[in-house]
Amino acid sequence: MSVLMKQPCSECGGSLRRKSIEQEFEREGVKVKLSGVKAWVCSDCGEIYFEPGGADKLAAAVECLFELAFVEKQHRGPLSASVT
Repeated sequence: MSVLMKQPCSECGGSLRRKSIEQEFEREGVKVKLSGVKAWVCSDCGEIYFEPGGADKLAAAVECLFELAFVEKQHRGPLSASVT
């Protein structure tokens, strides 16, 4: 069982629930979206928590999507990825 599950939200004290989330990022007018990412989400305020190392992996994935968008000049539409 995750240590995060046992802890209250650091922002409001609410309980954390494991959920699939969707996050959108924008840089220089290019948007990338990741969906299906598992995280702990506060049931009261919506604050998002990741398992140790999870935020770093998410940031690396987003960085790769931005690199792909800029290299391929995919500036016209959003770029998305899904985790299943």
